[in-house]
Amino acid sequence: MKLSDYIEIDPTKRFGKPILKGTRIAVGDVLNWLGNGMSKEEIIIDFPELNEKQIQACLLFAASRENQLGIAS
Repeated sequence: MKLSDYIEIDPTKRFGKPILKGTRIAVGDVLNWLGNGMSKEEIIIDFPELNEKQIQACLLFAASRENQLGIAS
């Protein structure tokens, strides 16, 4: 999956937070919903402009960011 197909950072939208292309929905919003127990299906019902690939891209984005962080020693 190529993240740039799904996620963009535009300083004029959501204060430059990563968002899903074609929406004003921040990656962090999707991750928060998932972290609070919403399923992908529930998110799509609440936000029908989203699809499963976009939600998966949010998870991959978070994983790639986490991998870039170093472990403090």
